[in-house]
Amino acid sequence: MAVLTDPDLLFPSEAHPRSLARDLYAAVKDLPIVSPHGHTDPRWYALNEAFPDPAQLLVVPDHYIFRMLFSQGVRLEDLGVPTLDGSPVETDGRTIWRRFAEHYYLFRGTPTRLWFDHVLAHLFGIEEPLTAATADRHYDTISTLLQWENFRPRALFERFNIEVIATTEGALDDLRWHQMIRDSGWEGRVVTAYRPDAVVDPDFEGFSANLDRLGDITGCDTGTWAGYLDAHRQRRAFFKSFGATASDHGHPTAETANLSDPAAQELFNRIRRGSDDERERKLFRAQMLTEMAKMSRDDGLVLQIHPGSWRNHSPSVFQKFGRDKGFDIPARTDYVTALKPLLDCVGLERDLTIILFTLDETSYARELAPLAGVYPALKLGPAWWFHDSPEGMRRFREMTTETAGFYNTVGFNDDTRAFPSIPARHDVARRVDCAFLARLVAEHRLREDEAQELAQELAYTLAKKAYRL
Repeated sequence: MAVLTDPDLLFPSEAHPRSLARDLYAAVKDLPIVSPHGHTDPRWYALNEAFPDPAQLLVVPDHYIFRMLFSQGVRLEDLGVPTLDGSPVETDGRTIWRRFAEHYYLFRGTPTRLWFDHVLAHLFGIEEPLTAATADRHYDTISTLLQWENFRPRALFERFNIEVIATTEGALDDLRWHQMIRDSGWEGRVVTAYRPDAVVDPDFEGFSANLDRLGDITGCDTGTWAGYLDAHRQRRAFFKSFGATASDHGHPTAETANLSDPAAQELFNRIRRGSDDERERKLFRAQMLTEMAKMSRDDGLVLQIHPGSWRNHSPSVFQKFGRDKGFDIPARTDYVTALKPLLDCVGLERDLTIILFTLDETSYARELAPLAGVYPALKLGPAWWFHDSPEGMRRFREMTTETAGFYNTVGFNDDTRAFPSIPARHDVARRVDCAFLARLVAEHRLREDEAQELAQELAYTLAKKAYRL
């Protein structure tokens, strides 16, 4: 029997709080899913074609899966992960699936195991554990189901009870898939989010050419500071026309700056000429976070900051396979000092929402909760990425609630490319939050009616409010 079929999964072992958790969860488990930040492919909803074989759907694109296997000596090529130069990789889905099944035991105790077992059991009706012995049976079952109309992207979107999902597109994207969704007349709500990393980070590959392209798209002179900022404003407005309510920024650090206009213009000129001074490049990224915050104050887009990841830690893997191949590693992150220039500029704005994420859990109680607990513009994003797990979620609630409360957080978002796992991820978050609330009730720190209201807020309402959905 798959793990997630147990009705008391992640609930307290003690009888009284377990009973409370059951009651809280029963009231929220079937609420619609609000997925305000993620990386699913909008072409899935636009074209509504049958998903490919089980390996291409569930294994090849999921860095949570292949990073673990790679750590145990399985080559990415043998898992079908495409190479940048087109050199050969495994293309037979059944072979990839068998290889994955042989190593599935490696995921014992991990959130990936919870999510994947949930997908097998609740989406595909499979109750036998995935092993080398069951690999072919599971593969055949899933392959057959993926050919059915009710397993196509739009049908699954509706089956998952998704009220709204946000994809994430780069600043240079033409949003043609979103246009196709709109033109199709389908009523599923799929919106975009503005991700300008390629045109604000001087270390991003092709940065200078990206700025040229930004100018071509917008008709703005991206050789000047004023024209460059105008180009961003124009693109943000374009993204808003396709439903965007947020921008997303994946910077190496949370460092911000608030230079005078002449100083910012001078810095931009040096960056535009291709400065190789690392201090200048860091300062430019820092200034652009503040510029994006000021634009959010003006146009209403929620600003999401995802700092603290050493991206593409292995240069050889990056050179062969590109970005998002499991080698983005958490690093220590300062927020109190780093964010001060931005907060001095816009932190007291009541109509601005800045959502902070972290990969550095040591900052929860020391920095993030105190900041979000006083600055009107700040909210805390949920436990993210490596901490998107039962223990990570528990630690987040334990370390932030006493200082920031619940209402300076934004509920849950799944931040995933793995579309079939979205219900599983939300289910885990709802279970963990209900267990935490049950503990507070059992300890007489909350009334039960308050816990019932909070369970609804954490599962559904806070995300809608924070992301203006």
